[in-house]
Amino acid sequence: MTRLVTWNVNSIKARVHAVASWLKAEKPDVVMLQEMKCIDDEFPRQEFEKLEYHVETVGQKAYNGVAILSRPRLCVERRRLPGDPEDDQARYIEAVVELSAGGERRPPTLRVASLYLPNGNPAGSESFAYKLDWMTRLVRHVRQLLKQEEALVLGGDYNVAPTDADVYDPFLWGNDALCRPEARAKFRELLKYGLTDVIGARHPEPGNYTFWDYQGRAWANNLGWRIDHLLLSPQALAGLVDCGIDRRPRGKEKPSDHVPVWCDLNL
Repeated sequence: MTRLVTWNVNSIKARVHAVASWLKAEKPDVVMLQEMKCIDDEFPRQEFEKLEYHVETVGQKAYNGVAILSRPRLCVERRRLPGDPEDDQARYIEAVVELSAGGERRPPTLRVASLYLPNGNPAGSESFAYKLDWMTRLVRHVRQLLKQEEALVLGGDYNVAPTDADVYDPFLWGNDALCRPEARAKFRELLKYGLTDVIGARHPEPGNYTFWDYQGRAWANNLGWRIDHLLLSPQALAGLVDCGIDRRPRGKEKPSDHVPVWCDLNL
């Protein structure tokens, strides 16, 4: 069985010990991280290599940044989302994980991507247009990936609350870029072409949040959002054993404002 995790850590240098401690205790196989906020050379890779993870990063000074940590070996195939050669923001990394297989059986292919979708606020701005364009490019790329009929997991901070059940006050935040109909429609396009939002499918009840702002006692009052998602191809979904959200790290000292989202696959 393979456990995959996505987690926006909101500055890896600020959270390195907390992240390493959680990984040491939970021992996931593949971890997709977002919002590194550092260049590649400053990523504290040795902390994770000591835990026997292979580390691949796409960094950017002070902003964005994504990474994949994997116990099995992995081969990076993309370090940016295709479709705009002038987009230099560090928001996407894609790799093939080298799973093993017993006997003579050919090991299954597991392709993973860590993505950090643009926030897009305020709605109607150039930032929002960039968000929608990025999502359009993601949909186009996903359609090509799905043609390969592989076990595919796209994990990340999508900066989209897919439904009103995924935000604590949909009326208050209805015009926010994370809840706008245009962003939700792009998210649904990903599902239309064959991906499954496993938390939304397995745990559709309200209140399964992954993000709580640092302001306004959001964590204490459970004023959250579900914006971190694991999207699975049909081949990955066929091996789904379980999935969930680990809220515990948000209650620790100096936490990220996001928490890990995980799924177990039997491939």
